Amino acid sequence: MNLQVVTMTLGPAETNTYLVAAAGSQKAVVIDPSWDGHLILDEAKKRNWRITNIWLTHAHFDHFGGSAAVADGTSPPPPVALHSEDYPLWRANGGGDSYGLKFDPGPEPTIDLAHGQTLYVGDIEFQVRFAPGHTRGHVMFYVPSDKLMFVGDVIFQMSIGRTDFPNDAGGGQLPGSNHNTLIESIHREVLGLPDETRLLPGHGPATTVGDERRFNPFLQE
Repeated sequence: MNLQVVTMTLGPAETNTYLVAAAGSQKAVVIDPSWDGHLILDEAKKRNWRITNIWLTHAHFDHFGGSAAVADGTSPPPPVALHSEDYPLWRANGGGDSYGLKFDPGPEPTIDLAHGQTLYVGDIEFQVRFAPGHTRGHVMFYVPSDKLMFVGDVIFQMSIGRTDFPNDAGGGQLPGSNHNTLIESIHREVLGLPDETRLLPGHGPATTVGDERRFNPFLQE
């Protein structure tokens, strides 16, 4: 495998944070720094990695609650990447206020993610896939060379992302979760990949496209 992946489960929602680097590189990217940014920095330091970017699959609070500490502990502070459709959600603290959570959101996103965009970690290509439904601006990061995809809260082992939110950020201002849209995203952007493709979700264990196609009860309709 060309890509080195460190998985950390952090924060009040037990969200998976992924610290990724190309083999032999000292530069890393953190995908969804969910919480406890100091622990993310500690993991990077152990490996002599410097975090150069923060990539967000979407803007729910439990996927960027550690951004501030990561940025504060990194020089220069890494830019944050997010799809523009989720900027309003990010600015509304990702819905954290609805749960009584106050936190520093960290640097405002300055890199607009878009479907079909190509990103790199070292020389490893990541393809951005737009997959709304859980939020309006949800994206996934697909790594063709390693046959894996960071899927955020689109799909989980034998489950899918929540779409029962009354709104995305509390206060009735940002509707955006939609079950039918999410199912369409999964069929279009996930199930078309090879069966052996590993899916690294925002919560719970990793799974594969083949297992979810065959056994996920939400996809058997």
